[in-house]
Amino acid sequence: MAVGKKRLAQYGLKSERVLWQGKGPGVFEQELGDLEPQLGLTTVEKAVAWAQGSSIWPDTFGLACCAIEMMSIVSARYDIARFGAEVFRSSPRQADLLIVSGRVAHKMAAPLRQIYDQMLEPKWVIAMGACASSGGMFNNYAVLQGVDKIVAVDIHVPGCPPRPEALVEGIIRLQEKIKAGVPPAYEIRGVAS
Repeated sequence: MAVGKKRLAQYGLKSERVLWQGKGPGVFEQELGDLEPQLGLTTVEKAVAWAQGSSIWPDTFGLACCAIEMMSIVSARYDIARFGAEVFRSSPRQADLLIVSGRVAHKMAAPLRQIYDQMLEPKWVIAMGACASSGGMFNNYAVLQGVDKIVAVDIHVPGCPPRPEALVEGIIRLQEKIKAGVPPAYEIRGVAS
């Protein structure tokens, strides 16, 4: 039994034979036959993206009230472990996700950037709360008006403070981006210096 073009195209295979209209199945597709549904077909890039997205290890940078909400996502009620992000690291060299929660004073900008620079690539950043995203209600000289001025932010979680469910949603959205092959924000936009 020959395998049709649509079956291989459903797996994301974009070979010339699959995309060419009116072209019949190739030799590989004919030999594959009924074995295809029993195999897990993927590419190395997709497997690596799945592994990276399924094992995000966050590094915490809690500065204000949002940090309390961030701490609660490891509790039994929210259980972030079911998404593979259970291991909160205190060393930036072991983490690949930086969760910036709370207002960032200009004095804390340099330590935040230092932690970000110490993280190994690929690395992602979540700005949690209105203060980390845009300075929030602190529109003054002391508070940084958005953490994206010093690090490239992948996901913004809105709220003041955002509920733990919102942070879990942000982590899920980040995992979807990683698994879809979207590069980290520092590759897309670059990082401010």
